[in-house]
Amino acid sequence: MDSGYGVQGRAGGGSPAVGASQRRRKMPPRAADFKLQVIIIGSRGVGKTSLMERFTDDTFCEACKSTVGVDFKIKTVELRGKKIRLQIWDTAGQERFNSITSAYYRSAKGIVLVYDITKQETFEDLPKWMKMIDKYASEDAELLLVGNKLDCESDRIISRQQAERFASRISGMRFCEASAKDNFNVDEIFLKLVDDILSKMPLEVPSRELSNSVLSLQPEPDIPPEFPPRMRCYVNMERRIITCTH
Repeated sequence: MDSGYGVQGRAGGGSPAVGASQRRRKMPPRAADFKLQVIIIGSRGVGKTSLMERFTDDTFCEACKSTVGVDFKIKTVELRGKKIRLQIWDTAGQERFNSITSAYYRSAKGIVLVYDITKQETFEDLPKWMKMIDKYASEDAELLLVGNKLDCESDRIISRQQAERFASRISGMRFCEASAKDNFNVDEIFLKLVDDILSKMPLEVPSRELSNSVLSLQPEPDIPPEFPPRMRCYVNMERRIITCTH
């Protein structure tokens, strides 16, 4: 009886058709062409973690705990015909963590500076964050100012015009408003930032140059080497958190 499972019968008394050995092999996923590091900075409570998690996992937490030190997520995107592996670092907003988070500025190709449109003090802190960028970040890093919590429009304190004026004074800084809660403009934030980064990079890199290139793929996560003396850092791979102590 024909079992109906697609097994071929014998033909002319010959041997049965070969099964598994002739099955079509699945092609392995294409490796990423580039790896880019992006950091998210800003005062405590502005929604940095929410923006990152909305982009990477499409989730939103109403009562997220404050980030301790740094956290990170990985997401792969395709732009300009290239596969990009994004390593997104979410940094703590409290000043006591500045000695830890400052090391992440140096390797960042893009920096997202976030404030809360409903809290004046988070906007007034922007010059402080710009000093951190000027001190530690590469001059080539792409900058994006984000006014988060657009879902709280009725409680708005910082006007769009105020933020636009601030961004216009910083060479090369883009500006947009977003809502991690409503998932408004979140993908656009990161994809536009990556596109701006790629526009400055040679998209065709000879393979012999990749081993020494800043574009080469390294194991995740990368712990920046520029930590202060005697600082020990521990990587929790399960929770994807790096904790540093003196």
